[in-house]
Amino acid sequence: MAIDSLLRAFVNNWWLLKKVARYFAAIGLTPNSVSILSLFSAVLAGVLFYFSGAKSIQDNNIILLLAGIFVCLNAVLDALDGVLAREIGKASRKGDFLDHVIDRYADIFIICGIIFGGYVSSEIGIIAVIGMLFSSYMGTQAQAVGLRRMYGGLLGRADRLLIIIAATFISVLYTYPLLGWAVCFFALFCNVTALQRFFYIWRRI
Repeated sequence: MAIDSLLRAFVNNWWLLKKVARYFAAIGLTPNSVSILSLFSAVLAGVLFYFSGAKSIQDNNIILLLAGIFVCLNAVLDALDGVLAREIGKASRKGDFLDHVIDRYADIFIICGIIFGGYVSSEIGIIAVIGMLFSSYMGTQAQAVGLRRMYGGLLGRADRLLIIIAATFISVLYTYPLLGWAVCFFALFCNVTALQRFFYIWRRI
């Protein structure tokens, strides 16, 4: 999606994010530690999504709101680790590799929290997870076969996070179960994205 490309360009040049990155550098945080913090945020978001769907718990909306906040935090920290690495001149292949591994685990924790929270059926959830993983795999596999890493297609990670954040906060405000519909959307369009990337790469090998 165009949103994914626009966000990446915006993040890389946003003065506030650079200022935060410089502050993190000053207090001794490394890009890898920021990546790990982003994973921790995703784990908390997944756990909160799970508990927000429990019918026995009162004030589910507060738990759901916290889940949305932690998804936001995951997105910000995921952007910050790369900015911090460039700011302190420590961008490396090892850090890039760790970032992508953590992103995949973060995606799984967040989506599985929504699935296990009962917002969508496990069958649709599994299809969504497969689509998310394969679309990401195709993007990095392009680089493995000698092309540039591919971020194109209908749904990138930034698009997915924005949809989850929007669906979460709308669900809190209007008590409408949009999270389930978001996962249904992923089940279809993440797999379409994976196929888009596959055929793009296939034509260029």
